[in-house]
Amino acid sequence: MPIERAMQSQQSSTAEISLNDQPGHLIRRAHQISVSVFYETLGREVTPVQYAVMRTLQDNPGIDQVTLAQQVALDTSSTADIAVRLEGKGWITRKLLARGQRELRLTAEGEALLERMVPGMQQMQNALLGMLSDSERDAFLQLLSKFVTVNNERSRAPMRT
Repeated sequence: MPIERAMQSQQSSTAEISLNDQPGHLIRRAHQISVSVFYETLGREVTPVQYAVMRTLQDNPGIDQVTLAQQVALDTSSTADIAVRLEGKGWITRKLLARGQRELRLTAEGEALLERMVPGMQQMQNALLGMLSDSERDAFLQLLSKFVTVNNERSRAPMRT
């Protein structure tokens, strides 16, 4: 009998948690907002994930596709699909290496695209975080980073650096 009461108590207290007090809901909404602001600010030429892939290649020219997937926290098949699309747009090159790996590099056109995106990325950052004070912004980013780090292994595609 005490177990049933405890279970009923848990069920009723869970049902009483406001949707806006549930981290998963808030994270989903934050992602929706972030993607929306990305497209509003930068257009639809590049997706947020393609941008992350290209920025990672800018910082790590010549890395292989598997390492890229690990650094961007994507599964390898999604990363391969994105790489094919980016190569088709002329923004990256993919060179076959030993053991079937592929070396990835930005092209001059890909570098130029990222350079053109800098002002828009700064606008996007301001649109997303501009209403926060400097200390709130620092705290928000620090806590978000900590949340992602401590929960990394729970991800479908954990980040590996």
